[in-house]
Amino acid sequence: MKLNKIALRNSSIAFIITISFVACDKDFASVDSDIINDDTATNFNTTSEKFDVISYNKPLNPIQTNNLGLNMLGVYDDPTYGRTVASLLTQVNTSLLDPSFGDNVILDSVVLTIPFFSRNVGVIDETFIDYEIDSVLPRGESYNPIKLSIFENTYFLRDFNPNDDFDSDQAYFSNKSASSTEQIGTLDLESVLIDEIESLTISNQEIILTDGADTDAVITERLSPRIRLVWDKDVAEDDAVISYWTNKIIAQEGLSTLSNPNNFNDYFRGLYFKAEPESMSDNGSLMLLNLSQQESNITLYYSFDSPTQEGERDQSVYLLTFSPTRVNFFENDFTTLIPTGDEVNGDDRLFLKGGEGSLAGIKLFDGLNSDDDDTTDNTFEAWRKQYVILNDQGEFESYRRLINEANLIFYVDQDQVMGEEPDRLYLYNRSNGGPLLDYIQDSQNNSVPLLSIPNHLGILEREDTDEGKGIRYKMKITSHVNSLLLDNAENVQLGIAVSGNVNLEATVPQYIEQTGTDLESTVPVSSIITPRGTILHGSNSEDITKRLYLEIFYTCLETDIDCPNN
Repeated sequence: MKLNKIALRNSSIAFIITISFVACDKDFASVDSDIINDDTATNFNTTSEKFDVISYNKPLNPIQTNNLGLNMLGVYDDPTYGRTVASLLTQVNTSLLDPSFGDNVILDSVVLTIPFFSRNVGVIDETFIDYEIDSVLPRGESYNPIKLSIFENTYFLRDFNPNDDFDSDQAYFSNKSASSTEQIGTLDLESVLIDEIESLTISNQEIILTDGADTDAVITERLSPRIRLVWDKDVAEDDAVISYWTNKIIAQEGLSTLSNPNNFNDYFRGLYFKAEPESMSDNGSLMLLNLSQQESNITLYYSFDSPTQEGERDQSVYLLTFSPTRVNFFENDFTTLIPTGDEVNGDDRLFLKGGEGSLAGIKLFDGLNSDDDDTTDNTFEAWRKQYVILNDQGEFESYRRLINEANLIFYVDQDQVMGEEPDRLYLYNRSNGGPLLDYIQDSQNNSVPLLSIPNHLGILEREDTDEGKGIRYKMKITSHVNSLLLDNAENVQLGIAVSGNVNLEATVPQYIEQTGTDLESTVPVSSIITPRGTILHGSNSEDITKRLYLEIFYTCLETDIDCPNN
């Protein structure tokens, strides 16, 4: 299967890179011991040099969005790029097959719940728990409502791709399609309207459940902030929803539709959560949700005649989870045009946008590698010979200069970016979709992903405060550049993208871009799960002080007569 092959490939690459790093360390240790001695230790000079790069835009076609782990739902108005609406198609699943609901069963209520990512930050008036939400944009003290319509879907979400002899996993894409030739139609997605919530409230407040009359109510449960929709048989306006679930589930007792997983998935093909702006608001909110957790579910509460006590009623529940397949759909209404990139000459600005947006490509040393032409040196070969001495096979033999640090610094175009820019970007190998060696060497923070991989993938530097204007991102690629010098590693093209969580890139293979051709193009998963965007100065920026360069800090050896400081 293609995704499995990609995962295996990434694991192999990580192993190979790690081995290369160990070998690189050994080279440094042995060579340094020969070079740095009592006669030369005091004769070192440190300086820096900037090298031109080629950076270009890569607007994205529809991208694969099934089984992301995290899903977006809602309306996001990016102050720089414009509006993105994220809707969600999901299968539903149950662990209770061939159920027996009892005699004279009545569906009392239905509860849909999807928790937000939140944390406890204190107590209010010694009564209520104070929560802070991490997963709703734009962030603030309050959140704009959205319109949410819930439909039964009749499109069958298959596991395997029939166009590949069922030998690979089926991919589903952000433009409501399974391929460039197979669309998922509106009639299937919106087959049956279950309910329409004209104004879905999004709140950071604790939800408290009680039992009994208002004056004598007893707290039965305290819940963190979440989407929680309740339909009750005693509420007249909920009659249609109660009737739908009664017919869809309760009335199927004893029939083959609920008897096994295959029958169930064919009978009930899933739910479509369609997000729209609320009619009374110009803005909305976008939620990042984990529908795979057990607390995300639809619970049917029902009662039936007690089999042990005559005249009594017993109660039970039937649980539906949102699995196994979930697909995000994105609708973009951009106010900022994302231009097609110039891969040969580079672009003056780099437009980075999460979701079905845009990323950028970067070529170091014109994207060239060592070749068989011994008469002239290309850009890459000339650079290597500046820094190291090579043997006749073009392999590292000894040092001319020692690289201390190598950086790509991306400056934010503060004239075009209107705020809400991402704190993190992800720099990667575009050839294989894997991280660079510097990523693997850096420290990972699993509890606070915002602070993870801080040396290689520099966090956005801002003016004055945490919410101030973004200034720049500093990406340290010292080990990557050293591997080009010492190991004769391939000078691969790099990619740069917005990231919602840089930790994901260590283990999750990249997702497919729908190109409509046989050429495979992939997108970092952490870029798909965020709607944020930014605009950066590129390699052709008219502002030379903010133009993208590769800057190398190095130490001159006394023996290097061409070194600027010697």
